[in-house]
Parts: sequence; C-alpha cells; structure tokens
Amino acid sequence: MELGICVASHVGDIGYVVRAEELGYTHAWLADSQMLWSDCYAALALAASQTSTINLGTGVAITGTRPAPVNAAGIATINALAPGRTFFGVGAGNTAMRVMGLPPDRIAQYDTYLGELKPLLKGEESLHRDIPIKHIMPDKGFVNFEDEIPMYVSGFGPRSLALAGKHGDGAVIAAPAMGAVLSNIWHMIESGAREAGRVLDRDAYYTTALTTMVVLAPGEASDSERVKAQCGAMAMATVHYAYDQYRNFGHQPPGVLSGIWEDYTAQLEAFPAERRHQRIHAGHNCWVLPEEERFLTPEVLSASSMIGTRDELVELLHGFAEEGLDQVMILPNFDTRFDVLEQVGEQILPYV
Repeated sequence: MELGICVASHVGDIGYVVRAEELGYTHAWLADSQMLWSDCYAALALAASQTSTINLGTGVAITGTRPAPVNAAGIATINALAPGRTFFGVGAGNTAMRVMGLPPDRIAQYDTYLGELKPLLKGEESLHRDIPIKHIMPDKGFVNFEDEIPMYVSGFGPRSLALAGKHGDGAVIAAPAMGAVLSNIWHMIESGAREAGRVLDRDAYYTTALTTMVVLAPGEASDSERVKAQCGAMAMATVHYAYDQYRNFGHQPPGVLSGIWEDYTAQLEAFPAERRHQRIHAGHNCWVLPEEERFLTPEVLSASSMIGTRDELVELLHGFAEEGLDQVMILPNFDTRFDVLEQVGEQILPYV
C-alpha cells in the first residue's frame, strides 16, 4: 500500500509537496479547479522543479474545462520537467464544472473524451472534432512522450468506473468503507474492460482512493475539535456533492446525512438561486464555513474520512491492500495540512 497526497493547487505552497516527498509519500495529485485554486499545471511545474522522486500529476484534470489536446500538452510539459514520474488523473468535473454553474460531462461525452485523449498522451495521432491531430513538435524538450504518462480515470458510479476499465491504466475511486467493498468496484471496472475487449491485469492496473486520515490519540472522540479541524473540509465536500446530486438529479442523500439534511438544504436554498452554485462549494476541501460547522456530526465525519487509532488505520489499510487497492491519497483541511502530513507520515506510513 502506498500513500499519496491530494493537493488544493497553490503556487505558494510547493513546500507541502516537498515535505511529502521527504516523508516518503509516493504521489502528489494536484487538483484542477480554476474557480477555486491556482492553475494545476503552474503548480505542477513548480513542484517538478523542487522535487526529484515523488510522482506528480493532476488529481484530477477536468474534461469540460480543457479540450483533450490542451490537457495532453499540459501534462506532457510536466513530463518534460519530471520524466518518468508524471501521471495524468482525469475526471468529468463534479466540482470544477458545478462551481461555474455548469454540469460535468455526461457519460457519453466522458467516453469520447477519454478515447480521444489516450493516443495524445503517447504522442500519437487522434481525432479532435473529427480532425486528425497530434503534437507535431515533440522534440527539443517542449514536451516528453518518451516516458510513459499513465492515465488514471476517476469514477464513482458503475458507468464511470466502467469507463475507467475501458480506457484507464488505473482508476481513482472514493474511499470504500471497508476492504470488501472493493470487490464490487473491481467488478464494475472489469466489466467495462471486458466490453471494450480488454483483459485487465489487477497487478498492473493502479487503483487509488481519495479520502483523508486522522490518527486518534488514546481516548480521543471521533468528533473532537482536532478531528474536525483536520478532516472537516473533506466531510463537508461530500455534503456539497450530495446536494448537487439532489439539486440536479433528484437523488436522495445517503443515510448518514439524514440528521442534517433538512437544516442544510434550508440554509442553501435561502441563498439566491442564480448564485447558489458559488455558495455550495465555498471552502471546498480547504476549510469549513462557520455556519456549516454544526453539520460535522460523527456520522458525517466518519463517512468521508479514515478516523481511528494507529492500529485501526493500519489494519484498515492492510485490508484495502489485500483487496487490490494500491494507494490512498489524503486531502486534509488546508490550515492543518502539515500537521496531518507529519502525523500520518510518522504513525501510519512506516507500517504500510
């Protein structure tokens, strides 16, 4: 089992990635959301110049905000700076698009985009708007296609996970509640691969789960103020996502949100409809707004984050590894990110 970090891209915070490398984290996934954070490729370029071993990539790049040739050129540029340690994570943009009031790509669009993108990541010809294209000047160090750029496809439901199996060299998934859940995720990934005529080698296919992690002190409650300060933003991000699914598709929230749902939706619906998309994601995966702190119940916190003693977390990670998960990446609150990085690096990383 490897541990990585997911980073709210920040051009002034490259020291966070540098410290992660020093501690032994294997991957840094820099998030892509233009209306929330710094540009991910600018931050990746800075990280590439200040690190030497940690794997660097998008966590995840968004299909709806950049045409496939633009994303391919962006990550191939990073691969010129960090050859052999660059990867490309890609997703349909549940947050990046919705924070602009737009829907993420639908499954058919996502499928087409991934099919167009994959040859471009190899420097090969593809079709863009039915026009044959390829990078025609890959030499002289502008970009690097000589070193492989693996493509890790984000998926959270059956159809998107099937696309990860159809197109990806790996998948980015939501952290399962227990290792046994991974068998169902593998089924969805492999069904998509089979439909496309692929046979996946589980040992070669790389899977990563997004969550965050809090190591409890002896006797500490799972909803202590310290726990909330370290993982509350991840918890609220899942609530934001559930509200978008409810608002746009009528999906009912998961049961763990039942205790807060009426109060939470009433709060959001008091905000002007034409700008509500901005309010939903305020603080996204960085901090919790004061008026949302009351929604951080033990159930909400535990549903999105790995919270436990050292031994409990190590046991859970070992269970994930036995079911075929290769990596867990953590995205703690922004203000406590270094604390979490050090605690997990000291208390968990040596044992997995």
